[in-house]
Amino acid sequence: MSGFTLVIGNRTTSSWSLRGWLALKRTGADFDEVMVWFKRPETRAGIEAHSPSGLVPVLKHGDTVIWETLAIIEYLAELYPEAGLWPEDRAARAHARAISAEMHAGFAPLRNHMPMDLQNEFPGQGPGEDRGEGVAGDIKRICEIWRDARQRFGAGGDFLCGGFSAADIMFAPVVTRFRTYGVDLNPAAQAYADAVLDQPLMREWIEGALEEPPPGEVPD
Repeated sequence: MSGFTLVIGNRTTSSWSLRGWLALKRTGADFDEVMVWFKRPETRAGIEAHSPSGLVPVLKHGDTVIWETLAIIEYLAELYPEAGLWPEDRAARAHARAISAEMHAGFAPLRNHMPMDLQNEFPGQGPGEDRGEGVAGDIKRICEIWRDARQRFGAGGDFLCGGFSAADIMFAPVVTRFRTYGVDLNPAAQAYADAVLDQPLMREWIEGALEEPPPGEVPD
């Protein structure tokens, strides 16, 4: 099964592109990649040529176009159940979907004040309300989500529900934010964050980001 095209933005800053890319790579399927470079005059037109929402990522598969990340994950999970994008256990699967949806819909203060940036580090700017109202509460809730999932469903591996799944994919950009902004995590949360950063697909994405020109510059 092939014929996929994934439209993404810069690896350095596009957190949603990272999620869509991780999900598709997790399946092992071959795909073409279309990069729309951010912060250039043609960026908006380039995205709108592929996406009815004006956002990335966009997954194309034949005549099917999917422009929303959780929908991309669900589509791929149906096509490739062996990829383990959702846990096999029903309770773990329901929990993984719940925390993925919470990540998808929430944490606006953290998103706004701690944007993903894989090319820079701003230690000391992450924790506390000095980063913006609500950021400390978001960090606390995310660490609670990680602790609860690991305690209830994570015994089979290093990740939230055991094996690397869609739930980890949804939180992967947050892990990078915590590193970029020097968020001081408790030992359990730090161990989980380290496992995500050491996951081979995450290492591949980060290495690609480090090779990009800074956002706004024209690549060679």
